[in-house]
Amino acid sequence: MLPKSKSGALSPPTTSPPPAKQPFVDRVAGWSVRHRVLALAGWFALVAAALLGSALVPGEDASATDPGESGVAQEVLRAQDAYEPALENVLVQPANGTDLPARAVEDLADSLRARADLVADVRSPLDGGDPALLSGASALVTFRVAGAEESVRANFEAATALIAEVGERHPEALLAQAGDLSLSTVVDEKLKEDMSRSQHFSLPLTLAILFVVFGALVAAAIPLLLAASVVATGFGLLAVLDNWVAVNSATSVMIMLVGMAVGVDYALFYLRRVREERAAGHDLDTALATATRTSGRVVIVSGLTVMLCLTGLLLTGLDNFRGLTLGTVLVVGLALLGSVTVLPAALALLGDRVNLGRLPWIGRRRTGAEESRVWAAIARTVVRRPLWWGSAAALVLVVMALPALGMRLQSPAQVESLPSSVPTIEAALRMQEAFPGAPTPARIVVWGPRAMSAETTAAVGDLASRLGVPVSTADVGDAIVVRVPMPGSGSDDASNAALEHLRATDLPATLGEVDGIEFAVAGRTAFAHDFAARVAERTWLVFAFVLVLAFALLVAAFRSLAIPVVSILLNLLSIGAAYGMLTWVFQDGNLASVLGFEPYGGVVDWLPLFMFVLLFGLSMDYHIFILSRIRERLSAGVSVREAVVGGVAGSAGVVSSAAAIMIAVFTVFVALSAIEYKMLGVGMAVAILIDATLVRGVLLPAAMALAGKPSARPS
Repeated sequence: MLPKSKSGALSPPTTSPPPAKQPFVDRVAGWSVRHRVLALAGWFALVAAALLGSALVPGEDASATDPGESGVAQEVLRAQDAYEPALENVLVQPANGTDLPARAVEDLADSLRARADLVADVRSPLDGGDPALLSGASALVTFRVAGAEESVRANFEAATALIAEVGERHPEALLAQAGDLSLSTVVDEKLKEDMSRSQHFSLPLTLAILFVVFGALVAAAIPLLLAASVVATGFGLLAVLDNWVAVNSATSVMIMLVGMAVGVDYALFYLRRVREERAAGHDLDTALATATRTSGRVVIVSGLTVMLCLTGLLLTGLDNFRGLTLGTVLVVGLALLGSVTVLPAALALLGDRVNLGRLPWIGRRRTGAEESRVWAAIARTVVRRPLWWGSAAALVLVVMALPALGMRLQSPAQVESLPSSVPTIEAALRMQEAFPGAPTPARIVVWGPRAMSAETTAAVGDLASRLGVPVSTADVGDAIVVRVPMPGSGSDDASNAALEHLRATDLPATLGEVDGIEFAVAGRTAFAHDFAARVAERTWLVFAFVLVLAFALLVAAFRSLAIPVVSILLNLLSIGAAYGMLTWVFQDGNLASVLGFEPYGGVVDWLPLFMFVLLFGLSMDYHIFILSRIRERLSAGVSVREAVVGGVAGSAGVVSSAAAIMIAVFTVFVALSAIEYKMLGVGMAVAILIDATLVRGVLLPAAMALAGKPSARPS
């Protein structure tokens, strides 16, 4: 029966308003906690399916298309019904003295010609051969690996063994082999060694840091296991997607690098907050809910920022970046998924058993989170005179960034990527000195109705005479590939100038005079030149995309204009300083002996752009996490300065631990062979170090103190 009002009329029943709908992240994490076994089983099923899919899904790997003119040549060769035979070179020099070991040269040429089943087109400077293959006491013997495409590898290995036998018969001569297959083989082998070495170093190092951070073996193992499963799943899924999107060797390195970094970081943020809430006396369910509402949302915002920033690389239009973007976005997405599903489920299942395996001295002290007195003192000093300290710190970063003004973007040649202590690289360097351009020549692809005509052959001869270098030709279906040695190292200004002159002057004056043919220049120098040109052309577009996107995401997350502006400016300062250090160390050659590399006068062309988009996303981890702690204190009614000091001090343990892990993972790459990975490791480690110290401890507190209290709470 309806209740009556004071006037006696019937009144409708009063109803309480429906409960507010929880945010999506809270609902997902809550479901995972309530159905913890099912969430764990689902995650393991995803990992297993990815690994099985990589082994069972058939198909050929997709191929990337190079940019510019080198990509045109590449597409023409792919359209042929034949493959380009690999060219190998053997340098013959005297072991002692200054006389050419002619007998060794003749024996080598005769031995190779006797194995027509293995090699073809053997050329020697002696016995009526090409005199241009002779330089003082050095001789160059060249050959092509024969046989069907599936037997090329076996024939190459047999030919290499034959060359070694000739060398044993002639102790008076030094034989050094370098060419298409020998150089690519050593690069692949070193990449595999580097990947294995990075795993052997990074996993134990990360576990050791986590063990110290949490003071308990089980708690330390959880982030590492999550990151390892993220990386494994990423590799598995990428192996399937490789049938449609080209994936190169750098992508595999990025997946391991980024997967370990963000997987551990996201789990660290969440797990530290859970333990903090438990130490404050809250029950497990409340601690998990609070961690999801705070650290969980920070992880989601940070991860989405990383993923969306990385998509900016697609604006370059480079196939090489498509696979790289897909791989890194995929692994960050998996880390996000795991942090709000399997991680809360595992913590709910373990309960207080997460503290098992405590360190005898610091394990109990590490269970709770305390404010850092050191960082509190630093932040308190900064907020007293924010303009002075902020200006001083900004000036330091600007000075560090100054060398970047002279940065020269250029990928290293194959002989510059690996150290000269590698025998094949040492052989290629000796060959480069005696016969410039021989190890990695330019490849001119000629096609068209009259590509095989006598006029084209005569034009190739005119080109050789004009350049004054030995050229070799090979028929590939209906196309011709002309190999032309180029002056310079293959990546320096001399090589680039020679390439531009070849394209603009030499080729139009020779092959350009023949009707019915087209031509394009490819090769290592051409690819690096065209790649760098495309990156330079599109860099402003990627930068603009990332900056606008980051601004929009931070405005949506914090409902403030000051916070996005401050965060973006701080990111630009830290990235600029990292660029400066990268240029000072690697391009200028400082610390070369310490880090174990040989400078070639440039910075890898793809690295600064990749570092920009990745660092812009990763830096948001620390900024958003610290800012969220500051906002929690502002919501509690404390003053801006006290909120800044408390936020910096309260987040110090998490930020310092996360930064230490990231720096450790990136630093591992400094010990690898390839100079590209050394650059990546140093650049990323320096940027994270700057962000976790100077930016976190000085610039961010100074900026927040100057900006005053934001007007709204974070969403």
